[in-house]
Amino acid sequence: MAKIQRQSMPELVSQEIQNFIEEQSLQEGDKLPSVEAMTQMFGVGRSSLREALRYLEAIDVITIVNGKGIFVRDVGIFRFAGKIKIEKEKRFLLSILDVRRALEGKAVELAAKRITPSQIRELTECLREYAKLKEAGQPTSQIDLAFHRGVMRAAASPILFSVLESISSMYEKFFHEPLGEQKLFDETYEFHPTMFAAIADHDPVRALAEFDKLMNCIEEIIKAY
Repeated sequence: MAKIQRQSMPELVSQEIQNFIEEQSLQEGDKLPSVEAMTQMFGVGRSSLREALRYLEAIDVITIVNGKGIFVRDVGIFRFAGKIKIEKEKRFLLSILDVRRALEGKAVELAAKRITPSQIRELTECLREYAKLKEAGQPTSQIDLAFHRGVMRAAASPILFSVLESISSMYEKFFHEPLGEQKLFDETYEFHPTMFAAIADHDPVRALAEFDKLMNCIEEIIKAY
């Protein structure tokens, strides 16, 4: 039986905002309620709401104008039932991929310099589980995400880790049925053991090279979809 994917609070809030736009028949240029009003409407904290708004702005559902408010943008080209058109989602994934290259790439480089023996053992076990699930034809998205987070922790840079965590709802789009396909990035598996081997060998140059191969593979898959 397939596991039910849990949604983060910002994801749920972003969906509620999209539902509100549809239910109210708002059009391009129409103004949404204020941040304060929406926290009351949806019963959520400001941080969850702001992360949801950042996500919706990134995919062009809304535009935020400082000092003026939050406005609907190009409403005619979106479907508000939780799915946006493929071309829009592809553009979003490619934009976040740029962020991954910059931030996660630095984490990979630092991890190769700072990883501890215990973290090497943890990531070895993580990859072992990854391989088992893949061989059994089971979903690997969660163990894949766990591996990448393990690498981020191994970088031993709390601020960098917190920055990555602050965009977690966007970042996790790569692991939760991107473009509606549960196994879209399965073929990237081969780069995980090679990247980890370089990290465990404390070779940042090789680790970053393998990370770049992984990112390039993801980019090619997205563009070809």
